[in-house]
Amino acid sequence: MKVTVDMALCQDHGQCAIVSPAVFRMNGEGRLEYEGETDDSLRDEVEEAADVCPVQAILVQD
Repeated sequence: MKVTVDMALCQDHGQCAIVSPAVFRMNGEGRLEYEGETDDSLRDEVEEAADVCPVQAILVQD
């Protein structure tokens, strides 16, 4: 599964990191970092992370 975050839209709220810490994390500077390719077993939590993103910056693709 491919995960893409539009960093121009992302405002580093960190909701995705709370919902899916295996894929999304906040670095020491408070900026979002994420895994672009991830195991399909994490699909449910990644899709939930995309849903809770306040600015809808996360795209999940097969």
